[in-house]
Amino acid sequence: MDNYLNIYREMISLRGLTDHTLISYSTYISAYLHYLSVFLHKLPEDVSWQELRDFIRWLQNERSLSDRTINCAISQLRFFTIYVLHLPWDDTQLPFRKFDHYLPYVPSKQETWDFLSSIPDLKQKTMATIMYSSGLRVGEVCSLRYDDVQRKNLRLHISHGKNRHDRYAILSKTALDLLTHYWFAYGRPRGYLFPKQNGLDKPIDTSFLSRHIHAHEDRLGWERRLTCHSFRHAFGTHLYEDGVDLLTIKALMGHRSLNSTTLYVHLASNGTGSAISPFDRMAGSNRG
Repeated sequence: MDNYLNIYREMISLRGLTDHTLISYSTYISAYLHYLSVFLHKLPEDVSWQELRDFIRWLQNERSLSDRTINCAISQLRFFTIYVLHLPWDDTQLPFRKFDHYLPYVPSKQETWDFLSSIPDLKQKTMATIMYSSGLRVGEVCSLRYDDVQRKNLRLHISHGKNRHDRYAILSKTALDLLTHYWFAYGRPRGYLFPKQNGLDKPIDTSFLSRHIHAHEDRLGWERRLTCHSFRHAFGTHLYEDGVDLLTIKALMGHRSLNSTTLYVHLASNGTGSAISPFDRMAGSNRG
């Protein structure tokens, strides 16, 4: 089975995806090959559609996976079948699951300020502040390099973000002052601004910031509701609340589709919640 997994990884890498994505895309194929060896004693090309469906049920029961995550597993099986086994895939045999969509939690402006300004550790505070103030993904913060900071133009060059698109993000003057303080305090790094702590010229792991965000919630006595992405959502939401148009927010956040950006209309305090029902307007005009 190792040979199948190696071919799968090779086909994934040929698409030019990052190492992190390669590992993520291999998660459920590894489980699938293990399932075939232990339970079915079959080669992948001999597996029936019914047996594929049985694997998906087994996977969901064993790991208590959400429907959204099950769809990721189905996507990996589809890629494996087409590009490794060179067999046709039939969407009617193993359809994607429907799943509920939930609005993410977004801290208010005051909550965001209270949280960021009270982080005691300079490195963690700088990373979290840049993440919010520029609307970056956590991986983009971790991968920032010294040359990406354009102090004169007050912007950050984000290279090969999600969807492999370069873009420029705004750089807050207040965040730049904090970043400058951090830079002098942490040895003036000229490669990655937030390198691994072992001295190698590699970016710090994204789990570093995630872990410390939860730790600061605990320190403040807050309920654990924040993630790194909460601050990116907060950036987009707060911009919309301040009157910035959706096309500008889309460009700043590097969204491929405007559909992704319209989320902030729902999250903003002056979005859909501020609309007045036409029935109330009718009632007001017909009083008296």
